[in-house]
Amino acid sequence: MSVFSLKLAIEQNRLFNGEISPQFTSEQTRKARAFHQKIAGYQPTPLCDLSELANLFGVGKILVKDESQRFGLNAFKMLGGTYAIAQLLCEKYQMDINDFSFEKIKNTIKEKMTFATTTDGNHGRGVAWAARQLGQHAVVYMPKGSAQERVDHILNLGAECIVTDMNYDDTVRMTMKIAKERGWEVVQDTAWEGYTKIPTWIMQGYSTLADEAVEQMKELGIKRPTHVFLQAGVGAMAGGVLGYLADVYGAQNLHCVVVEPELADCIYRSGVKGEMVNVGGDMPTIMAGLACGEPNPLGWTVLRNCATQFISCQDSVAALGMRVLGNPLGADPRIISGESGAVGLGVLAAVHYHPQRETLKAKLGLNHDSVVLLISTEGDTDVKHYREVVWEGAHPTTA
Repeated sequence: MSVFSLKLAIEQNRLFNGEISPQFTSEQTRKARAFHQKIAGYQPTPLCDLSELANLFGVGKILVKDESQRFGLNAFKMLGGTYAIAQLLCEKYQMDINDFSFEKIKNTIKEKMTFATTTDGNHGRGVAWAARQLGQHAVVYMPKGSAQERVDHILNLGAECIVTDMNYDDTVRMTMKIAKERGWEVVQDTAWEGYTKIPTWIMQGYSTLADEAVEQMKELGIKRPTHVFLQAGVGAMAGGVLGYLADVYGAQNLHCVVVEPELADCIYRSGVKGEMVNVGGDMPTIMAGLACGEPNPLGWTVLRNCATQFISCQDSVAALGMRVLGNPLGADPRIISGESGAVGLGVLAAVHYHPQRETLKAKLGLNHDSVVLLISTEGDTDVKHYREVVWEGAHPTTA
């Protein structure tokens, strides 16, 4: 067997208290999922059982939620953006979210609205998609270094897309300033003082995927996962999903590992320090969707209370995950997973091939009885880079 060492810094969460958030409960999730179920073309994304890989890695099960098949948008992010926009419009026009329909609200809106957001790619695509469904306008700002393919995805949905010369967090601040000056509605998945309502809706929208996974596990005869690996940028997806899962299973019954790139590991550093820590400067990680330096305080609160461990890892871990998912063992299904989507599986693979494999497995509580849930949050949203990694061997595991 090959042996190689990739960087995995693992920090135990010493602030864990198992406290459930009232904002991210199974009740709130059911409301969000009921909304998504009314959108034309809705269907749960697959939960893939990688039984042969699980056998190789010495765990009971590896289950991967494949979000590349979400509404043809190749990522999960639209779950949050559409739900937040719907809630925003219901509040503005005094409608009940339970009665929401795109056609009804399109006919209700009296004057054209503009939704503004900052994105690394997938969130902006979701906001642009929702705006088009409603016959409205979207303006999407992206940080420097954004792939042209991700820009084109947004432009093709009829939105305006501007790539700045700033990092993600500075671009968020610029977006807020411009939107305020021009009277636009900001739909952002991070929160700050005075801006929490829309990020809360976005996080609740993300939890639809977790509700689907719980239902799918029941259909497979699985009582509950023992582990869930959640990647984090600002921590919105991780917080929304973990909040729901902790409410369903109890945080004490779930070993949650939050994974980030070492070049943008604000949640990991927050876990080390015990309070929110910002990471500044350029964040040139291949995990573009996770290249965020400032934690969402709503997400951080859930992760602080309910996550078990935080991991900061090098980019080669994500690249390894992309290759393993794209080249499955035996009869395991093939999953096309992008840089940000594959990092959870990459951690499992990096542990398996590490010279201290047994020590790392013990630290993560992994054994033959472990049932591991992973979220592949995106497909090949940057096809050129996906092929550079999977075909050409970019970001190799060995020198």
